[in-house]
Amino acid sequence: MENAFSCSSVEAIPDDPYYRQWHVQSSHITDIFSLAVTPHQIISASGSSAIKIYSTTEPEFSLVQTLDAAHKLGVHHLAASKDGHHLASASFAGDVKLWRSEDGQWIKKGDVTDGNKAGEIWAIALSEEGQYLAATSIDGRINVWDNVAGLKKIREFETKGSFGMAIDLSTDGRFTASGHENGGVYIFNNDTGRLLHSLPGLIKPIRAVAFSPGGKLLAAAGDAKVIALYDVASGEQVANLTGHGAWIFSLDWSYTGEFLLSGAFDGKAKVWSIERRECVATHTETDKTLWSVKWLPKTGRNEGFATAGANRSISFYREATGG
Repeated sequence: MENAFSCSSVEAIPDDPYYRQWHVQSSHITDIFSLAVTPHQIISASGSSAIKIYSTTEPEFSLVQTLDAAHKLGVHHLAASKDGHHLASASFAGDVKLWRSEDGQWIKKGDVTDGNKAGEIWAIALSEEGQYLAATSIDGRINVWDNVAGLKKIREFETKGSFGMAIDLSTDGRFTASGHENGGVYIFNNDTGRLLHSLPGLIKPIRAVAFSPGGKLLAAAGDAKVIALYDVASGEQVANLTGHGAWIFSLDWSYTGEFLLSGAFDGKAKVWSIERRECVATHTETDKTLWSVKWLPKTGRNEGFATAGANRSISFYREATGG
């Protein structure tokens, strides 16, 4: 049986542990739909054709590369491998491109050619070292490709046919999780090719799913305005995190798994303590939609995160304490 924990969506959090460190105004000319993070960079994509790369090792988060005309019709999802060598981008035209970092610069590696039309590939995820790419589709199928084996499709999982709105791969690559328009959340075993769990609890569209770094928990959220936490091994829903007053579009775990970051339609970003099962910080940079929120590479003992969305800008926050 799940436990419910709440955080007010309107009251300020006293002694807020995070402060805004930097703000990249008008980073893109349209909504920023996706952020991806590597050990030294943050990458942004929008409804325009360019993908932009910023350094996270510099205090002003300098723009270090622009992939001009990366996708003619703009990008709705990015995914980066945690080792920082691989990047995938999915566009509104239906094409998916793979990029590789060489000497600090991103170059195109290839395309996912699977007869895709606009909308047939939606959300995407890369495994830790970039070997596997997983993607959802409008008809609920979940596909997994092997990047090492020439982008060969190795898995095709079937669901109940509802639009796949979110996807994630566990750090070890063993599991794929997907979230769907009908509220369905599924976990698949990539080794066996079988459905591991069809998860209960949320009946409205799921817009974000995220495995914890150790793969023990799965977080899922969307139009229900609630973050559900599931035990991956048992499939049991172990907690509900409540407090958002609007649809939740993005989730991201901190590198240690101690905190969960969420971003919502009303422009609010929240930081949740997993141990305490409560919200420890709320930030409202804008009243416009936050399409994507990401934790930044840790510097010393300091945690930090970035938010981006309909205000076309990227805001960077750092922990107020620590060294």
